[in-house]
Amino acid sequence: MEVRERPQEWQRFAARFREIETNVERVVRGKDREIRLALVTMVAEGHLLIEDVPGVGKTMLAKALARSIDCSFRRIQFTPDLLPTDVTGVNVFNQEQRDFEFRPGAIFANIVLGDEINRASPKTQSALLECMEERQVTVDTVTHPLGTPFMVIATQNPIEHEGTYPLPEAQLDRFTLRLSIGYPSAEVEAEILESHSARTPLADIGAVTDAPGVAEMIEQARHVHVAPAVRRYIVDLVEATRSHPDLYLGASPRASIMIMRSARAMAAAEERDFVIPDDVKSLAIPALAHRVIPTADAVMGGHAAGAILTELLAEVPVPVAGGA
Repeated sequence: MEVRERPQEWQRFAARFREIETNVERVVRGKDREIRLALVTMVAEGHLLIEDVPGVGKTMLAKALARSIDCSFRRIQFTPDLLPTDVTGVNVFNQEQRDFEFRPGAIFANIVLGDEINRASPKTQSALLECMEERQVTVDTVTHPLGTPFMVIATQNPIEHEGTYPLPEAQLDRFTLRLSIGYPSAEVEAEILESHSARTPLADIGAVTDAPGVAEMIEQARHVHVAPAVRRYIVDLVEATRSHPDLYLGASPRASIMIMRSARAMAAAEERDFVIPDDVKSLAIPALAHRVIPTADAVMGGHAAGAILTELLAEVPVPVAGGA
């Protein structure tokens, strides 16, 4: 039987989680749920895709999260002329040593912001596939490991905007969650105007933890207990996407793994050493909506992925207490 951590360990985890959360909220106002899901993604060793119209704070959220952690941070501005080697790195001939040496690309950092990722060509987008899944970069048959923590936060504009390329399914599947920031309320937008009157709020926040601290949170979250009934519930949800008549493409087994990891991080943030079905339900749409493809008839009928997943959540039986 797996040994549970002492309750004070989970209290310390939750306290550190809330400290980061509060720090980011000083910059990104009125988006508590989105901030929490971003932190859950980080603790789950995942990657985050933020999709929304320009100007709603996608980049600000990523930069505020990076500022809250004392770790390496790189920003990649994706443009049509960006090359794969700009992302991963390249071997360069050293005249003095008469040999090739590896010069790391921008992906070699703890937190990497890929701004407007869908403005780069599919060839450059595919340079992230190995990095995001295997946490390593292979250049000229030599593999270079990436550090811990390692998280890609990518932002993209809706695909109908000018100058964008749709992300391929293989790339989308590597993002743990997809979020939409949305417009702020009138009250929050008034607060934003006041906070931006003198200088950017990013200048007023500092780090509240460091890379080893985040690595410790990641390791602790791995020990959160997931009962067999809850694991089966995750599988049933994902399996339901593969047989739904309105979905042309269902979610992959990677989706099940990402939901379980994220649910563990969500439970730990709430001082629990076990996952409950509500953790899974709160993560299902952010984890699955970008992994499924509705059929043409469903799209014509106005049935988006989110609406279909909401139906599935209501149909798939939820495990009851004592069912584990």
